[in-house]
Parts: sequence; structure tokens; C-alpha cells
Amino acid sequence: MGSGLAAQELAADQSEILPAEIQEDGFLGTVELGQGKREVQVSTAVPVTVINQEEIDDRQAGTVAELIDSVPGVSLVNGSRPEGSGINIRGFGANGTYGTDQKVAIVIDGATTGSEEIYRIGTQLFTDPSLYKSVSVIRGTVGSFEFGSGIVGGVVQFDTKDASDFTGGELGLRLRQTLGYTSNGQGYHSSTILAWQPLENLEVLLNYTKRDSDAYKDGDGNLVTYSATEPYSGLAKLKYTFGEANEHGLTFSYQKTATDEFDAPYDAFNVVNFGNVNRQTESEVATLKYEYNPVGNDLIDLSVQYSYSDIYIESEPTNPGGFADYLLDGDHDYTVDKLTLKNAMYFQTGAISHDLRFGVEWIKKDRLESQVSPTSGSVSVPGGTDERIALFVVDEIDLGNNWSISPALRWEDQTIKGAQTYAGDTYDNSALMGGISARYEFNSGLALFASAAYTESLPIIDDLSNPTYMTQPEKSRTYEVGASYVASDIFTGEDSLQVKANVFVSELWDITSYSGTGIVESQGIELEATYALANGLYFDLNAAYGDYEATSTAGVTGDWGNAPANSARFTVGKRIAEAWDLSWEQVVAENGNNNYGGYGVSNLRATFRPQSGVMNGAEVRFGIENAFDRTYQANLATESAPGRNFKVTLAKTF
Repeated sequence: MGSGLAAQELAADQSEILPAEIQEDGFLGTVELGQGKREVQVSTAVPVTVINQEEIDDRQAGTVAELIDSVPGVSLVNGSRPEGSGINIRGFGANGTYGTDQKVAIVIDGATTGSEEIYRIGTQLFTDPSLYKSVSVIRGTVGSFEFGSGIVGGVVQFDTKDASDFTGGELGLRLRQTLGYTSNGQGYHSSTILAWQPLENLEVLLNYTKRDSDAYKDGDGNLVTYSATEPYSGLAKLKYTFGEANEHGLTFSYQKTATDEFDAPYDAFNVVNFGNVNRQTESEVATLKYEYNPVGNDLIDLSVQYSYSDIYIESEPTNPGGFADYLLDGDHDYTVDKLTLKNAMYFQTGAISHDLRFGVEWIKKDRLESQVSPTSGSVSVPGGTDERIALFVVDEIDLGNNWSISPALRWEDQTIKGAQTYAGDTYDNSALMGGISARYEFNSGLALFASAAYTESLPIIDDLSNPTYMTQPEKSRTYEVGASYVASDIFTGEDSLQVKANVFVSELWDITSYSGTGIVESQGIELEATYALANGLYFDLNAAYGDYEATSTAGVTGDWGNAPANSARFTVGKRIAEAWDLSWEQVVAENGNNNYGGYGVSNLRATFRPQSGVMNGAEVRFGIENAFDRTYQANLATESAPGRNFKVTLAKTF
């Protein structure tokens, strides 16, 4: 496998970043001895982590949030339920009040998704990990300018599965069935994938996934009420290439995740007792993409993509007439339409080479005004549209002599129009933002890099009630320095090492997302490392340490309430031929601003791939999470974590 990806490749399709490695049964995920569980991205200055199909399967995560909390700098506001979990990166994103603060971008197959600030409902990301073959997490601002403005925490990028991941590019029909069980909460899940390749240039994939789990217990055996969940997800995807050299391509994908809750708290974080509701939550994402990449022409690699995403939440109080009916009896509907035209080109100017990518985007966010009780006047959940035009350009420049620099710019123009309560209110804003990274690689395998980035978070529909906020973009700058090292034949002659460390300093000011806060300053270090031997033994380590401060509008400085706890995750594993992968993972975290002391949790995992007999081609996974049944609450979580949990998954491609 390759050792990294260039900074400007981050916005390309994940299928280009992580080409599929196909087993004999057609399933993505060939195991190579002499590598760790997760490859460190050492060849880019961007702090990015890529979780591939093998790790997605081995973690047996019940939610996407549980899948990516293993990335340094990523913390969860809960995580065991898709309805009430949120993602926080470097202190930004979800918190215990809102599902998002608009500073972490969620991108699915190129589509922007997620809600605005829904009070007490975590809807930053509502989907299922079984739909995806890879996830990339970019931390910080550098590397984010193709995805949007105001990205301070980072970008979470998902790439859905393709039929060829299972057919191996051969004509025919393949069926993959996955069945799983979890002991804590008596949970079950099933994922059925139908992959059909009737022609060499035509792929069709259908996926249906269902999960059902009761409320779980913490380490003391206490039932965590309202933690039961029963979502279902579906994915349909079609890929067609045509032309003499298949230089044209069309891809359509559609996915949906939905669940119904009955007599559940309105506050999905279980903090404030506003009352209970019957609630239906649905998330849809659809994309249509055209690509044109003529053979022998380095100046044209064109893509045109339209995407549509919708998060819909309908709720009604189970006991109408309470003081909070204005919250409980309300519907939320957020849609995002996006049209992106992008071209990549390679050319040289003298001895300098350029990998240049530039594009234009049209984005329209539409928020229907909540149909709440008349007493509220719909003021707390204003409706309206947020329409933007953006231009971006990113250039990876190879200067020769092991030097490279990567400048990036994004210009965004916005028009927000209110509806119903704020009909007639219109605001226009624009911003120019950008960054640059530089990297030097020594012949020894050591590389040094640095970056600087500035971004602005333009006003959101939620703030239509505050005219001052509607003309005051939030502003942020981030500086990073770091080093990476890659080497082989270090101690044993057939071992390998990859290490990467990033130090960041960030400041956010002109704040409108948090009441009473004027400035947030953060600094920290993130470390990722993997060491592997040819005999299958491997060691993985990632850690994050930071210092986060907030200054109030009154000038008082203290700890930042949304800061993640300092943490580390160490894994030691052993691959035995092609059949077994055994690992032990230890997670430790210090006491943070919001938790009740530090903790250490052990997770055990085993993957068995029979190489002969009636089970040949099957995959059996067994895991024990929180093996010593510790009682703990993660720093940003609002409820206790699950106690000991046994997980079993059986999968086979037919």
C-alpha cells in the first residue's frame, strides 16, 4: 500500500485515494503482513486520517460517531445512538446544547449534509457505517477550502461502497450478507448488499441495513434510559462509463437513514427535562456526477456534480399542554442543494510542476420554518434560505529539490433571506479566505512541514433574529508545524515505521455561535504512529494533547467548555498468515472540563478469515469493548458510556 496522499488529493474521490484491493471472493480488504491496522498519512502536510474498509469492519461500530472517535483530536458527544450523538474535532462541532456549530463539515460522496443549530437535538450526522468503504478526517482548517468556509474543527469525508468492490470488476452478480450481535443492550444488525456488474462499464449496488438494540447498561449495571435505537438505512448506487476509452463517467447514488422514537425525551442529549415526544428522523443524500478525463490530456480532468441532502425531524409531545410545547410540537426540515464544477490539471512551468485544481460551487440551504404551536411565533426556529456562490483554487507545486508548497484560496458570496416570521429580511456577506502549506522531505525519510490558514464562518439562518450577527462573520486563523518519518529495515531487516506529529495554534474571534464568548484560543499536538514487522506483529499509537481557553465578552478568561480531554490510544496486534488478526486496544483519557475523572478502557478484537473448508471466504469478527467493565463518562458526553459489551459479526460474499 502507498504511504500517504498529497494535500490536494484530499478532495478527490476516496476511490482514487484508496484503490480497492480485491480478495478472491471479491470483497475489498486484502490483508498484507508487515503493516499496522491504520496507515499514517506521512506524505502530506495536512493532518488527515484515513479509515479504510478493513478497519471499518473490524471496529464493528454501531454508529459513524463510534467509528471515527479513534482519530486523534476527535471527541464524541455521546455516540452509541445516531439520534443523540455528535462529532467534535479540536473543540468544535457538536456540544451538549446543539448538534453542530457549523465548524465541522460533513461530506458524503461530495454532498454537504447536516443541520444548523437545532436546539438539544444532535443531527450533525445521521447515517450508518455499513454504507461506507472509507472515511477521511481532516483536522483543522488547512486542506478544507474545497469543502466550504468557516471550517475550524475539520472535515469528515465519507465514500460509499461500489459494486466493483465486491465483483472485482468481473461480470456477474454478488451477494454479501453481514449479521451481527451485541450483548450490552441485546442489539442485532443485518446488512445485505447486492452487487451486479452486467457490463464491464456498468455497476449497480443495493444495500439495506437494519439495526435494533435495547437500552444499554453502564459499568455499574445501571440502565441508561432512552438509549435504545432502531434505525434502518438503504443505499442505491449506479456507475456507468462510456466513450472509446471510457473517458466519460456517470455516477448516481441515493441513501436514506430513518428511525422512529416513541415517548423519548425531546432533549436527545438527556440533559434538560423539557418533556417527551414521539419523533421521526430521516436523512437523505442523493448525488449525480459526470466525469470527463480524456486519455493523453493532462489539462482536463473535469467533474460536474449535483447533490441534494435533507434532514427531516417531526415531533409531537406525548402529553400536550406543557410549558415547553413550543419546542416539543415542532418539525424541522433542512435541505442543501449543491452544484460543483471542478477541473484538475497537471502542467509544468520550467522546472516547477503544478497539480492545479479549481472549481465553482453553487450552494443553497433551505430551512422550513418549524410548524410549532402559535404561542412561540416560530421565533426560535426561523425559516429561510442561505444561497452562496463560491470559487476555489488549490495548487500543489513541486519546486524540485524535495520542496513542495500548496497554496489554496476560497471566495464565497452569500445571500440570506428570511421566511414567514422574518419575511423581507435579506443580508449579503462575502469573504476571501485561504491558506498555504510547505513541506520539505529529506532523503532519510524525515519530512518537515508547516501551514497557515484563515477562514470565515458566514452567518446562518438560525441567527435571523439577531441583525448584528447577520452581518458579523466569525473569523479564525490556524498555524501548524509538524514532522513525519517513514523508514523500513530499522531493527529486524523487515520492519517498517511511520510517524507523524502536528502542533497547532488556533484562534477564533467575532464569535456568534456561543453566547457570551468573545475569543477561543487553542493549541495542541497530535501524534500518529505505526510500527509493523514482517511476522505480522504491529503496534499503533495515536494521541492528542491540547490547551483550550475562552475569553468572555466581558474580558474574563477561563477554560473552554467544549475542549476535548487529553487522550491516547495504543493498539498491539498480531496477524497470523491470512486467517487471523488479533488485537488489544487501550484507550486512556485525562480528567476534562466536563467528565468525572480520567479513565482507561481496554478493547479486544479478533478477525478470522477461514482459508479452506466450508467457511472459506467468510469473515468472523469477535470483540469485547470495555473489557474490564469500567464505569466512565467521556469528557464531552452527557451520559455514561456502555459497560462491557461483547460483539460478534459474521459476513460472507456469495
